[in-house]
Amino acid sequence: MEFALSKHATDTLRERGIRLEWVSDAMDNPERRLPHVDDPQLTHALRVIPEFGYRVLRVIYNHTRQPVLVVTAYFDRTMKGKL
Repeated sequence: MEFALSKHATDTLRERGIRLEWVSDAMDNPERRLPHVDDPQLTHALRVIPEFGYRVLRVIYNHTRQPVLVVTAYFDRTMKGKL
């Protein structure tokens, strides 16, 4: 999936050591995809990242934009062992 990064997402990926290929993989092949609770324009894509200790990466993106806009991404501790 083609995507762009918001300024916040760019900073977050750099600060947290999240690779672009992990973001892309989570969006293209999510283990779970969820709508955002408050904003219908946002989607959450979740994927286990084996290279990062099998932690769950959550990528939140605006699916109404072309290309889609990644708003943020982080390793979601609340999802450990749930995917």
